[in-house]
Amino acid sequence: MSGDGPAPDPRKPDPGKAAPRKAPEPSGVDLARVALRAAREAARARGDAAQQKRQARRGGGLRSGARADGRDPMALGSAINRLITERGWEAPAAVGGVMGRWPEIVGEDVAKHCVPEKYDEDERILTVRCDSTAWATNLRLLAPQLVARLNQDLGHGRVALIKVQGPGGPARRYGPLRAPGSTGPGDTYG
Repeated sequence: MSGDGPAPDPRKPDPGKAAPRKAPEPSGVDLARVALRAAREAARARGDAAQQKRQARRGGGLRSGARADGRDPMALGSAINRLITERGWEAPAAVGGVMGRWPEIVGEDVAKHCVPEKYDEDERILTVRCDSTAWATNLRLLAPQLVARLNQDLGHGRVALIKVQGPGGPARRYGPLRAPGSTGPGDTYG
């Protein structure tokens, strides 16, 4: 420290600096406004608490009033669309719509003999089962055109391939006298 003199007292105002201004104390009308505002806020808080207690006694918590809000019931179609959007089911729902409109897309003749079975979303493959090998061959020839039409309807790239399957064999009936390792009645004839 330099020896210029005693250190100034922090409690006393510095004569070289201006004294800080204090905010004027509220008086008269200002004091009444502050008191009125505080009383209104307290009354509002008491009223909200009393209303919540009444509603809880009635057994229902908050209830919907005359204006629409998020708790009101909604139409079934709107609820389903909202659910599909929230869950990210747009693509499977669109493909399901195509399966419902299959006769419109492929024509009545083909739809009588070929039925869509499943759609693999990861592989983007639509599996179609035909009731005869002739119709399966016919659909295999039409597959590129159907893929283009489905992608036009659903959005580009939704269907990459149509997997065509012919008719399935008869259902295997397993009886009580079945030999272990047997593949059914076909394994005994050759």
